[in-house]
Amino acid sequence: MGQADARVQQAARVTDQPIRDAATIILLRDGAAGAEVLMGQRGAKAAFMPSKFVFPGGAVDPADATVPLAEPLDPNCAARLGPGAGALAAAAIRELAEETGLLLGVPGTWPDPPKGWEFFARAGALPSARGLRFVFRAITPPGRTRRFDARFFLADAASILGDPDDFSRACDELSALQWIPLDRARSFDLPFITEVVLAEVAEIRRAGGRVDSVPFFDNSGSRSMFTRIA
Repeated sequence: MGQADARVQQAARVTDQPIRDAATIILLRDGAAGAEVLMGQRGAKAAFMPSKFVFPGGAVDPADATVPLAEPLDPNCAARLGPGAGALAAAAIRELAEETGLLLGVPGTWPDPPKGWEFFARAGALPSARGLRFVFRAITPPGRTRRFDARFFLADAASILGDPDDFSRACDELSALQWIPLDRARSFDLPFITEVVLAEVAEIRRAGGRVDSVPFFDNSGSRSMFTRIA
């Protein structure tokens, strides 16, 4: 096989990447100089979005669908998410815990947690989706090394159990974890979609927290489409 043929086959494999469900959390708090958002930096050798500053998040695991949430999603959010809403919320909570060490939950005992959720049981906590709001959806365009159908949730840091500045239990997937002033976050090295989401979050704050509809960047087909989920 010639080099040109090999490049064509490699390009085809990238284009044909499966689209995986994913969930992301935009965690906000009130800081001394205004609103702050929690972000971290992906590794320089990461296959997806290397070196970029991002929100905590990742793909949905099969076990996420079995997680009993101590407090469910808001019914309106669940309706906008559609099938699998509970698994998406659970994935967002799990990814936040894994990548930052912060727990969105309530005190409680969990004698037999699914694989990947043992850290909640050890902390004497049960995951809670009550504080999550579905605010954005985006499907990764074709041609990327990874493709996700990502749902973005907005949450208040007041819902965190414990110290929101304690990242000692975080895994090493994100470095430089920090609370960034919302009005400065777009000056960091961000993926394009993260910039768009930050602009939407700023607009939600200007609207007093109201979410009338959810923006959806749909790149599942041959043409990119933008719609809003009512």
